[in-house]
Amino acid sequence: MNILITGAKGFVGRNLVANLQAIKDGKNRTRPELSIGEIFEFDIDTPAEKLNEFCKQADFVFHLAGVNRPQDPAEFMKGNFGFSSVLLSTLKKYQNTCPVVLSSSIQATLQGRYAGSPYGQSKLAGEQLFFDYAKETGATVYVYRFPNLFGKWCRPNYNSAVATFCHNIARNLPIQVNDRAAELELLYIDDLIEEMLDALEGKPHRCNYQGIMPQLQPDGKYCFSPITHHVTLGEIVDLLNSFHAQPRTLLVPEIPSGSFAKKLYSTYLSYIPKENVVFDLKQHTDARGSFTELLKTVSGGQFSVNISKPGITKGNHWHNTKWEFFIVVSGRARMEQRKIDTDEVWTFDVSGEKPQAVHMLPGYTHNIINLSDTEPLITLMWANESFDPTHPDTFAEEVVK
Repeated sequence: MNILITGAKGFVGRNLVANLQAIKDGKNRTRPELSIGEIFEFDIDTPAEKLNEFCKQADFVFHLAGVNRPQDPAEFMKGNFGFSSVLLSTLKKYQNTCPVVLSSSIQATLQGRYAGSPYGQSKLAGEQLFFDYAKETGATVYVYRFPNLFGKWCRPNYNSAVATFCHNIARNLPIQVNDRAAELELLYIDDLIEEMLDALEGKPHRCNYQGIMPQLQPDGKYCFSPITHHVTLGEIVDLLNSFHAQPRTLLVPEIPSGSFAKKLYSTYLSYIPKENVVFDLKQHTDARGSFTELLKTVSGGQFSVNISKPGITKGNHWHNTKWEFFIVVSGRARMEQRKIDTDEVWTFDVSGEKPQAVHMLPGYTHNIINLSDTEPLITLMWANESFDPTHPDTFAEEVVK
């Protein structure tokens, strides 16, 4: 299947091209029914005559090109209606009735705050052009009205508040929020790409519109991406500030699977400058070796790495509630545990050659011994709660009396 993408160098286009290429190369195997041939990329700097060649050979078209921030409002109609006319005329020239996706905008509803929008009017005119084309030619047309989009590679300081916030906060630059309570409907780029691939397979989600809200209808006139997030500007900024503080606090906020926070975190990371990709960790050292906190979570505990010098024993303490996993990743260790009101000592010999997770149990005093006389022992440690210096829940007691 040969695929033509207009606006291929834009935000959506770049992500779509990258994912189609991954499917074509066999790197993405989640769409076994798709066989990708040529990917024709058409953008503002592509020679105009290429459009003829691409329209002649295409088996599917994603029409993503458009104008959204012109200096002259008249450019809206030229860019969003005029070029669409050229595209459809070229397809008709070669009698190519392959399916076509049109990326429109929620502003085309001309409802609420979008009433009278020149951009929305140009998008609505473009939609009607495609619906008329479908009636005339019998071609399948998928018209999508996108809400606000966010994700990697979106241009900051242009038409995306999220992209601007991510870019500026990552660089300690100021941002402007006039109303923290203002709510946005946001569509994540990866969710959008999955919907585009659904359309490519002939399985788009269809809808009709009631105001600006899509209503799922299997035979609906429009198409939509069903996964969006309604979030206030204040919530976005607060999350981004917590992400920005993570190298200092080591605290990762809650990012459940599928959540807006998870998608926003990935988006934020795509904007951090090179100098912030690497950050220092605080290492606690003494004659026995070192202990370094790696990561803290709100409800999932804390990760650390412990390095013990040859022959050294660490630990010999117990906890009331805290429990841990010790995982040796390099070296040989003996771990000992004893329930504090008994004399029985449990012994576990482990090594980095066969990584195993050993529970350090509540109410059991425990230690870890480096069995090597020459090599350091490196142990990854996870505790079910982050260390609280005001309530450390750690009490010294030798394992072996």
